[in-house]
Amino acid sequence: MDKKIEKALRRVQKPGRYAGGEWNAVRKDWVSTDLKMAFAFPDVYEVGMSHLGLQILYGLVNRRDDALMERVFAPWPDMEEQLRKMGLPLFSLESRRPLRDFDIVGFTLQYELSFTNILNMLDLGEIPLRSADRLAEEYPLVVAGGPCAFNPEPIAAFIDAFVIGEGEEAINDLLDTYHQWRMQGENKKQLLLRLAEIDGIYVPSLYEVQYNEKGEVKSITAKAGGVPAVVKKRAVDNLNAVFYPTRQIVPAIEAVHDRAMLEVQRGCTRGCRFCQAGVIYRPVREKDPETLLQQARETLACTGWGEISLTSLSTSDYSQVRPLIEELTKRHSADRINVSLPSLRVDAFSVDLAKEVQKVRRSSLTFAPEAGTQRLRDVINKGVTENDLMEAVTSAFRGGWQAIKLYFMIGLPTETGEDLEGIAKLARRVLERGREIVKSKGRLKVTVSVSSFVPKSHTVFQWEPQDSMEELRRKQEFLRRELRGRGLFFNWHDPEGSFLEAVLSRGDRRLCDAIEAAWRKGCRFDGWSEFFNLDRWLAAFDEVGIDPEKYAYRRYDYNDTLPWDHIGAGVNKKFLARDHRRAMAGEKTPDCRGGKCPGCGLCPSLEIKPRLAGGETIAPVQDVLQ
Repeated sequence: MDKKIEKALRRVQKPGRYAGGEWNAVRKDWVSTDLKMAFAFPDVYEVGMSHLGLQILYGLVNRRDDALMERVFAPWPDMEEQLRKMGLPLFSLESRRPLRDFDIVGFTLQYELSFTNILNMLDLGEIPLRSADRLAEEYPLVVAGGPCAFNPEPIAAFIDAFVIGEGEEAINDLLDTYHQWRMQGENKKQLLLRLAEIDGIYVPSLYEVQYNEKGEVKSITAKAGGVPAVVKKRAVDNLNAVFYPTRQIVPAIEAVHDRAMLEVQRGCTRGCRFCQAGVIYRPVREKDPETLLQQARETLACTGWGEISLTSLSTSDYSQVRPLIEELTKRHSADRINVSLPSLRVDAFSVDLAKEVQKVRRSSLTFAPEAGTQRLRDVINKGVTENDLMEAVTSAFRGGWQAIKLYFMIGLPTETGEDLEGIAKLARRVLERGREIVKSKGRLKVTVSVSSFVPKSHTVFQWEPQDSMEELRRKQEFLRRELRGRGLFFNWHDPEGSFLEAVLSRGDRRLCDAIEAAWRKGCRFDGWSEFFNLDRWLAAFDEVGIDPEKYAYRRYDYNDTLPWDHIGAGVNKKFLARDHRRAMAGEKTPDCRGGKCPGCGLCPSLEIKPRLAGGETIAPVQDVLQ
């Protein structure tokens, strides 16, 4: 098999994607290791190797004496062609073992447009696509986790078990349970029952979904005792005590983010109403500066990277960010180590931080006003004003930056033509401010990037529909006309991809048939514009009798049973409904880190309802407007 693999690697564009052998990669003895797990990233190597979760779980599993974890990525079309032509199964990087040989295959669900890649990887790995066809012990257990697991239903038929929430502790529970099950000699169904008893693990085959006369989800019911009605997310309590990888794998070829990663905190409490990450990663938990300095020192020593990125949803909200940056710069600037901040608030304080970390080299700065008017920013609870932005860009231009990126969304709930005009006016005002300050006008650049709003589960806007593709195109064309001129640049996302993302993010398990049909029609790498083909998807929906517009464009009622109601993100659904009502009234909700609790129901100081017993049905929100 190795000779065939080497022959295939000589015929593909980037063999480094599949060769393995990177610095800090771990290769354990296959025969003497009891539990064998593959981390399957359903996208190309360069994207997957930029994922911090891969580094964490890879290091965590491989530090166990009884287990190993190896990596596998979605093969690029040229490699898929070679695998199928030569009769080779999809294999792991470390040992080049076929995917079918592993005990457990774990997929990470970072975005919905990777779903067809999951099916393709299973097929190439010689593993049956559907969970119902893998009940024989000869097949691996197929699990999945990540942000998209908070609405797992569209791929429920293909995954044996989902890990809801953070994986550092859950993955050890999973491996221990698998080991105990194998020692007992039980069948696969008994393994699934054992897994369902673990906090944070959802086994879709143990739940029944019923639909009403309109074809809408009526109820989601656990079918066995001991199976929770609501599967609540896992969250690590103490980030200082939990494992963190300092021997991170250094990619063999350039990755999207090719640098050391230092996670400073998890969670965000700013409460942007469109943001799923701000809900599913609550509560905010910070690492101590001493822990971070030690992890930075060890990571840089073990990898040789020349840059370290302070990662989180909002790094400038970390309470010790300035002293941390100052100390990192003091300790590592002599080695020309650059410190980067991937996320900045729209304020002058963030620009001051950028000045500290970009002493080695200057890049562009990105700010996210999200909306063009203060009215709409209040609706989405963005918490920044136009003055905040102008102070920030003024500080940036005076600090020597000549390129500014502004990030907006279109199609947000309650958006009007005035809000669209506000995007263009704001961009031009930023450009004018730059012209007042920057001497070399020819190098001045203001880039406006616009994405389309996609309603996500467990957010305040989960009840809202998406704008139609025609409406999104109209809004993009308006902005194209308004953002012409020297120094202005306009980028946008294709509405077709955003439409499919909305369908998959709001879908129920009836979409499984459509996803499989789309894959059989050749859909791969749907998140890549050069491969995305909406016509194939529409043909797949038509083939299985599904109208995708009913998923993307439906407005839910507060009392509707949502397809993801049995998945607990920790934030109370009644709170989300109340906050949605506040959004429609243009009212802001305060950041709870400022001392005022908005009552989301997550924190231990508040009343948290106990886990329900198996067989109970999720109740809809009642009397939410009272």
